[in-house]
Amino acid sequence: MKAGDPPIADELADRRDKHVKAGIGGWNFAPWRDNFYPKGLPQRRELEYASRHLATLEINSTFYRAQTPRVYAKWRDETPPGFVFSLKAPRQVAEHRKLASAGAVMRAFVFGGLAEFGNRLGPIVWQFPPTRAFEHDDFAAFLDLLPHELNGQPLRHVLEVRHAGFLCPEYLVLARAHGTPSVFTDSQEYPSFADLTGDFVYARLMCSRAEESDGYPAHELDVWAERARTWAAGGEPNDLPRIADARVAHTTPRDVFIHFISSAKQRNPAAAMALQRRVG
Repeated sequence: MKAGDPPIADELADRRDKHVKAGIGGWNFAPWRDNFYPKGLPQRRELEYASRHLATLEINSTFYRAQTPRVYAKWRDETPPGFVFSLKAPRQVAEHRKLASAGAVMRAFVFGGLAEFGNRLGPIVWQFPPTRAFEHDDFAAFLDLLPHELNGQPLRHVLEVRHAGFLCPEYLVLARAHGTPSVFTDSQEYPSFADLTGDFVYARLMCSRAEESDGYPAHELDVWAERARTWAAGGEPNDLPRIADARVAHTTPRDVFIHFISSAKQRNPAAAMALQRRVG
């Protein structure tokens, strides 16, 4: 924000510290201008605006190229207290021929500037391609490589697996042993399962419709709000697909991150705000 710029109202000031955080992927998308973003808002202020109307944003650019510490610090400074970024880890790791030998790239990313986010740093998403089958020992070695803290602060990692070979109890046992959550998605293209494998929940919802002003019909958003509240209270929704019947005992509240991604992307900010209002 430059001197002389008008302030942007923080629409989430009283709700951002709650357990459920709804958001979108990225903040630079032309169809959001004069739609989500007010007419005439400079592009340089889009992150400032988005972070005051959404509780979280998932950074996609880091999937293709890590940014510099200076860029991470700039993003941090443009967002309000209580706001959280999640970010996708570089695909070079997930696409490495042998995950067990990807430690150098992993460490370069995590320790190459993410500390600049400070308390704005949320989950790191490790998205595996649909061609990456489940190989127990190699995947176990990858999980062993994940750093647990950064500058004394605990790190939160999320696994997004997109090969049907992960739909097995062996994967659940392994992910739970490392306390690493798995992404839930409502996509019809990728494995969709709601078995909990960590102490927080991360959902990527990918079915927004252009004909719906809020991306999803109101009754579907009502259902997602109820699921989010159930997760946040420590429970598990009973209407989502699962790999196994066994549930993980959890009696304390947990954080829930829900990002509206892809599909009718122009509707995703409205979907996230509509969901946040329901759970707020």
